[in-house]
Amino acid sequence: MAGLRLIVGLGNPGPEHVRTRHNAGFWFVDALAEKTGARFSVDAKLFGETAKAEIAGRSVWLLKPSTYMNLSGKSIGAALRFWKIEPEECLVAHDELDLAPGIARLKFDGGHGGQNGVRDTMAMLGHGKFHRLRIGIGHPGNKDKVTPWLLKGGPGKDDQISIDRAIDAAIDVLPLAVSGDFNEAMKRLHTTKE
Repeated sequence: MAGLRLIVGLGNPGPEHVRTRHNAGFWFVDALAEKTGARFSVDAKLFGETAKAEIAGRSVWLLKPSTYMNLSGKSIGAALRFWKIEPEECLVAHDELDLAPGIARLKFDGGHGGQNGVRDTMAMLGHGKFHRLRIGIGHPGNKDKVTPWLLKGGPGKDDQISIDRAIDAAIDVLPLAVSGDFNEAMKRLHTTKE
């Protein structure tokens, strides 16, 4: 399988959203940029912020859409077209209600699981054939509490530590994914160390 050429973090722009759980995808690409020394700058034609990182000896674009979560596909589609990148060479990192904080999972294709940024990206592409990094943020326990859980306040201290650890673990296996060895990246990320 081809390696990765574009890594997208999903989130909502603006200072009021920085620490909200829905921005876990932004946290991931921000941590990745920090680790690789990449610097984000605004790219109006791609409706987001972009950076170029060196991972596993390859140049990889990083993207943070500034379109708000529900319109993420607009930015992702523009970036894929502009850089002539195939969807299967793209990894979309996003928050995942169905995983506990501290768990991150890689997957390829499949449904959107109710995640609006993934839903919009699939609608824009007409399919789901791209890689996802699902970053666990836990579930509030009641579907009526999901919106405030995602968008108001942030995780407690212990949850934040767990989420940050999961992000670090995902970054550790990223060179394998960038090189195209997704099976090994998944195996390492999905095998919990007790």
